[in-house]
Amino acid sequence: MSLTERIVQTRASHPEKVRQILAERPRGVMPAHDQKLMIIACDHPARGALGAGQDDMAMASREELLGRCVEALGRPGVHGFLGTADMIEDLAILGALDGKLVYGSMNRGGLAGASFEMDDRFTGYDAQGVADSGLDGGKMLMRINYSDPATVATIESCAKAVDELAERQLMAMVEPFVSEWVSGRIVNTLTPEAVIRSIAIAAGLGRTSAYTWLKLPAVEDMERVMEASTLPALILGGVVPEDPDQALEEWRTALALPTVRGLVIGRSLLFPPSGDVAAAVDEAVNLL
Repeated sequence: MSLTERIVQTRASHPEKVRQILAERPRGVMPAHDQKLMIIACDHPARGALGAGQDDMAMASREELLGRCVEALGRPGVHGFLGTADMIEDLAILGALDGKLVYGSMNRGGLAGASFEMDDRFTGYDAQGVADSGLDGGKMLMRINYSDPATVATIESCAKAVDELAERQLMAMVEPFVSEWVSGRIVNTLTPEAVIRSIAIAAGLGRTSAYTWLKLPAVEDMERVMEASTLPALILGGVVPEDPDQALEEWRTALALPTVRGLVIGRSLLFPPSGDVAAAVDEAVNLL
């Protein structure tokens, strides 16, 4: 029986069991202070971003995507998963999230390539949904475009989400970028100065930062970049790298810094150039 068939049996005949499965699954445990987190991420499809590497439709098959996620989550040293409700519920039905930390993706309304992409509304989880589903926190994307007025609404929404998650003692994982329109599409600026500025803005969100973590790219001069805040940070994978060894070295450099608490990697591990998901995940885990 395929993964899809197993999931559809529950979704079609017993949808009430989805909530029960989430409530009863064994929860993950945050590693000790001297250990780093390894989180598998897969929330791009909800923004209509299905590409990985050179394949613009790499994530079009949910059967294949779930299979890759299950394989990655089953590797030793992987602590958790980040995704939208559909992915989290699919993987929970399959038992792949048992014993894992799980983080819900919150704002997916800024569809990739849309004229309204900067209007990044919260169309995924809200804080109450994160709590009701027994998740460990919520993740939000906050792109800061100084030339687009839609930015301010996104910043305000992220600040409210930080507050609402903190009220429930749940992690608020903020992924900030300074972005701009280039030839009709949004491009994130990945200079050290831009990332430092995005960190400063993200750290000041809400009425408390006690539960705020940052999700950041690995860029040049990371030691100086990470001096911008005392908040715990997780390093993201970004696009599938042309040179996987260089990406691993960038992650290794970042992980040596005191505020960096682990990795949150999606396409780079789920669709590695080698095609071997297990080997790619194991290489990343070895960095920890």
